[in-house]
Amino acid sequence: MVPPVRKVVIPAAGLGTRFLPATKSVPKELLPIVDVPTIQYIVEEAVRAGIDDVIVVNGRGKVAIEDHFDITFELETTLANRGKTELTEKLRAISDMTRIVSLRQKQPLGLGHAVLCAASVVGPNPFGVILGDDLIDAEVPAIQQLIAAYQKYGKGVVALMEVPAAEAPLYGIAAGRALDARTIEVEKLVEKPPAGKAPSNLAVIGRYVLPPSIFDILRRQGPGVGGEIQLTDALAELARTEGLLGYQFEGRRYDAGDRMGFLKANIAYALKREELREPMLAYLRDIVAGRPA
Repeated sequence: MVPPVRKVVIPAAGLGTRFLPATKSVPKELLPIVDVPTIQYIVEEAVRAGIDDVIVVNGRGKVAIEDHFDITFELETTLANRGKTELTEKLRAISDMTRIVSLRQKQPLGLGHAVLCAASVVGPNPFGVILGDDLIDAEVPAIQQLIAAYQKYGKGVVALMEVPAAEAPLYGIAAGRALDARTIEVEKLVEKPPAGKAPSNLAVIGRYVLPPSIFDILRRQGPGVGGEIQLTDALAELARTEGLLGYQFEGRRYDAGDRMGFLKANIAYALKREELREPMLAYLRDIVAGRPA
């Protein structure tokens, strides 16, 4: 019987250089999509998928992430005294959402190293990984879709998304044998292949469900591209030794760690809000028509 997946690791120690100067003092994971921090959407996805423990691997200067999910007694009391019950309940729901474990990645040694930092908390069971700036808007949480594939086949799973050939050099690319309409057995995994050299158009996106054996692989692994411990290298070894699956998730993905992706996410999530949809559409029509706002 395949053990259940009860824990998710969120690597959130990156410097956020693409959003400087905003991220000089604010972690990029707390930049808002409309009025909700990006990482809150990530945590909510994990909670909706039935995850019990969320392990946030952060870095120096990112204590604000931990604070966001803590109780804010003074603010909640002030709002309650002013009769703002709805806001008070919204804030309390954030702190009551799930158990958050905060760990420090003391050196920026790569995504693989960030995942390895969580080994002692994850323990001997399979676990999920969700990148802290990678949003997937889906009816069934994307990490839950991967968990279902893991439980069906008993092997580690990475999320896949079709990308144009011109964008393949921006991603890790997977190729392999189809097992069903959405799942492949990964036979080749290439990190950022040169233009025209990608083995497929299936890009690895920021969702993973991994067996605990990935930690031993990461411990043995030397530095890869950029002198960092690359998770992609560990996944390639996992594919060779135990097998690895790729799953084409259902949903729309937004790279909120990229400026254009962040802007697209803000517009898309605003359009999902009943009170914002029509004003936003009217404003976008005015911009396209060249009318003054």
